Amino acid sequence: MGGSSARRLGSVRDARAGHRIGVRSAAAAFEPPTGGGVARDREEDVTLIETTRPDGAVARVVYSTTAPVDVYELEKLCDDVGWPRRPVSKVQAALENSFCVASLYLEIAEGAEGADTAGEERGANETKTNGGGMPGVSYADDANPTGIERRRLVGLARATSDHAFNATIWDVVVDTEFQGQGLGKALVEQMVRTLLARDIGNITLFADNKVVPFYRSLGFVSDPEGIKGMFLYP
Repeated sequence: MGGSSARRLGSVRDARAGHRIGVRSAAAAFEPPTGGGVARDREEDVTLIETTRPDGAVARVVYSTTAPVDVYELEKLCDDVGWPRRPVSKVQAALENSFCVASLYLEIAEGAEGADTAGEERGANETKTNGGGMPGVSYADDANPTGIERRRLVGLARATSDHAFNATIWDVVVDTEFQGQGLGKALVEQMVRTLLARDIGNITLFADNKVVPFYRSLGFVSDPEGIKGMFLYP
């Protein structure tokens, strides 16, 4: 969402312009699941918006931490919001080395009449597999889930972490066509829930001046307890 995105990594000037924002008490705002961390393979997709079209097809926007992300589709999304191009190989590496990759997908599910036939055709042709790396990162040759006619990436956020105490959110982006519907807020809230469920207690991000109020409305605070972000540019 160009206008309300967390700072993307990769530009010295971008980083200098950012504010370090941290969450010290996110658990109170988002009520994470109790009883320890949740295994990643048990993280379930969350439907954020769902509508039924006149032809019976169902359109929904889904939050997922396990769905494959096509790096080329991601870069098209970044182009759409006006972000500078990055080498695809580095984007792939950044995704694979992230602690969490959360995506928003627009899914068009077929109406009841065509679902059975389409499912049989997909079953006969399902020979493609994930390209490797962490769950949720792949190239474009992954088949759509059974029953899904069309699937389109409309949002993404990722987080890096020490896998124990801290995580930092990067690259929050929502397709311009889908901005203004609360999806950016839902994406960040759901990602915070995911991180808390993975037993991460300190969550930070970097934000442009113009989107600091957006993140404050989600419970983030600037310079908590006087803590300042420090940068080194060798």
